[in-house]
Amino acid sequence: MKYLSLLTATLFLGICQVSAQQVKSIEQHIAQEYQSLETLYKTLHQNPELSLQEEKTSARIAEELRKAGFEVTEKVGGYGVVGVMKNGDGPTLLIRTDMDALPLEEKTGVPYASTKKATSNAGQETFTMHACGHDVHMTVFVGTARALSQSKDRWRGTLVMIGQPAEENGLGADAMLKAGLYERFPKPDYAIALHDNPTLPAGTIGYREGALMASVDMMDITVYGEGGHGAAPHTTIDPIVLSAQLINAYQTIISREINPIDPGVITVGAINGGTVHNIIPDQVKMQLTIRAYSQEVRNQMIDAIKRISIGYAKTAGLPEDKMPTFSIRDPQTPATVNDPALARRLVGVFQETFGREKVVEVAPYMVGEDFSRYGQQATPIPSFMFWLGAIEPEKYAAALQEVDGVESSLSFVLPSLHSPYYAPVIRPTLETGIKAMYTAALEILEK
Repeated sequence: MKYLSLLTATLFLGICQVSAQQVKSIEQHIAQEYQSLETLYKTLHQNPELSLQEEKTSARIAEELRKAGFEVTEKVGGYGVVGVMKNGDGPTLLIRTDMDALPLEEKTGVPYASTKKATSNAGQETFTMHACGHDVHMTVFVGTARALSQSKDRWRGTLVMIGQPAEENGLGADAMLKAGLYERFPKPDYAIALHDNPTLPAGTIGYREGALMASVDMMDITVYGEGGHGAAPHTTIDPIVLSAQLINAYQTIISREINPIDPGVITVGAINGGTVHNIIPDQVKMQLTIRAYSQEVRNQMIDAIKRISIGYAKTAGLPEDKMPTFSIRDPQTPATVNDPALARRLVGVFQETFGREKVVEVAPYMVGEDFSRYGQQATPIPSFMFWLGAIEPEKYAAALQEVDGVESSLSFVLPSLHSPYYAPVIRPTLETGIKAMYTAALEILEK
């Protein structure tokens, strides 16, 4: 027994010693590479490209992967980039970054702010901005690729590094998979990714086992009516009034039909109908976003929306040929669900690397992410996405004091993702992201 205790202690110390060596190695790498990585970050930030338009961004990511020694293929499912590095027998690990930006005018005031304009896919001129931190993701991705390439003696297996287009509109992962990602390139045994977080201080990691982000459906509804003069509403069936009734009725789906312990969101984000003050139109178009963590709740909400819409239309006196019509954008974005075993394994690595106080369990969010598609295959691939703190610790502390220590209220006082005022603090965010992704990769691909 004494021998076993000594052996166990020796093994434990050996593991910790290796971990310390890994951490020291990546810290030295980051110190050597930092200036070029910050320059890369600012270049990406100043040159954002919208979803499905990531031509120059994808070319830069491909160039960086080639320089790091990867075998690179471009234009996979649009502007998707795939870099492969084989390093002996071992697991295959997929690491993904997204590359697209948002149609926003930046108002951060930072000296490297974007002033770029672009033409949207709908043909409208718009400012563009990396307001969701994909520039952070790409820079961490490149820093990780460089570090893993320079430390091939520490790991064995195959790296598949993905530069994904069109995450913001939920089309990119599906397009890459349909373009043969898992047929043309090594199919992963594991998939990992990160996302910056505006309500976690830089230097911290947020994690969750199981559901992390919700599924996303975009539904278009056309509500019909019988138009006429605004001064004679009794001769019409007003689709604007009917739409208003439906908007209120949809909220009873969440409050009265869905189990209170099951999360769900139905938001009417746009309603368009009519042309002038005194004409009642004959139709109204509505755009909804629907969020859930389970397919059952998702289906229940969609069925209820259709049932209520048709019921109200019939009550209004509309004939069968003027019942509301529905369309749901394909593809749907499934919920992001972290594999529990992989999550526990990598959280242990993060706790060793950063200290337990810097690795925090977070609540699930109702935002969506198409990273989930890489793992949700016929034979599921264990996948894990974690949050990367991106706010200055001093700003975080001040904001926390402002909301009396209620962390769930931080989003009311700190710029959120998709805000024109969102500006991650650069150095600690990049350093923590690269260190976390590198040590996670080494854990999976350990020699």
